[in-house]
Amino acid sequence: MGRRPLIGMLNKEYIAKILFVISASAAIIAVGLICVFLFLQGLPAIWNIGPIRFLAGTDWRPTWNPPIFGILPMIAGSLYVTAGAIIFGVPIGIFTAVFMAKFCPKPIYKVLKPAINLLAGIPSVVYGYFGMVVLVPFVRGAFGGNGNSILTASILLGMMILPTIITISENSIRAIPREIYEGAIALGASHERAVFMVVLPAAKPGVTASIVLGIGRAIGETMAVRMVAGNQAVMRMPHEFLSGTRTLTANIVLELGYAYGGHRAALIATGVVLFVFILLINTLFGMLKKKEGA
Repeated sequence: MGRRPLIGMLNKEYIAKILFVISASAAIIAVGLICVFLFLQGLPAIWNIGPIRFLAGTDWRPTWNPPIFGILPMIAGSLYVTAGAIIFGVPIGIFTAVFMAKFCPKPIYKVLKPAINLLAGIPSVVYGYFGMVVLVPFVRGAFGGNGNSILTASILLGMMILPTIITISENSIRAIPREIYEGAIALGASHERAVFMVVLPAAKPGVTASIVLGIGRAIGETMAVRMVAGNQAVMRMPHEFLSGTRTLTANIVLELGYAYGGHRAALIATGVVLFVFILLINTLFGMLKKKEGA
C-alpha cells in the first residue's frame, strides 16, 4: 500500500518535469523561429542592396526608380530617442525605487505602488495620445519648433520605461540582506549614506538589469514614438533635438502595410538590424554580469 502513493508521486514529479522542460523550451523555440524568419528574409535583401549602402546610406527613397534604401537616419533616430529616454528615465526611476524601498512611508507607498503598476499596464497608444495632447504643445511652447521632435519622443519614452526600472530596482534593493544595512549603521553611517553607499551598490546587478530592460523597451517602442516623433526620414545630428526623426520601428510599421517586392524585403532587413541591436544589448548585459560575478 505504501509503494503505490510513492509511485504516483514519482509519476507526478516526472510529468511536472516534462511540462517545465517544454515550457522552458517554448521560449527558445520562439526566438529560434524569429531568427530564422528574419535572417532568411532580411540578409539577402541587405546583400542585394549592399551592406554599406544599406547601413550607412542617408536616403530612404522606396518609390524612386531605382529605389534607394539607406537606414542610417532611422538608426540615428532610434539611438537618439533611446539615449534621451535613458537620460530622463534612469535617474528618476532609480531614485524612485530607492525612495520606495527605504524612505517611503507606508500610507504613501500604498498609493504609489499601484500607480506605478498602472503605468506599466497603460497601452502604448494611450501614451502616444498623451504625448500628442500634452507633451507636444509643452515642448513647442517651451523650446520652440513644432513639438514633434526627438526631445518629445525622449521624454515620452522616459516615462514609459519608468515602471520597468522602478519595479525591478526596488525588488533588487529589498532583496539585499538587512544585515548589510545594519552593519553600515553600526559603523557610524547615517541612514542616507548606508542606503546610497552600501545598499544601492550591493543591488547593482538588479539595477543594471532594470536599465537594460528599459533600454530594450525604449528601442523597441513603435506606436507612441510614431505619434510624437515627427516621422521624418532625414539624417539628424544630436544638437537637432527639436527636429523630427523616424526610428527603425516606426519606419517598419509606417510602410510595411503597402510595401512589396524589394521595398518589403528592405523593411524586413530593417527588422534584422533592430534585432541585432537588441542582441547586442543583451550580450553586453551578460558580459557585465559575468564581469561583476568574477
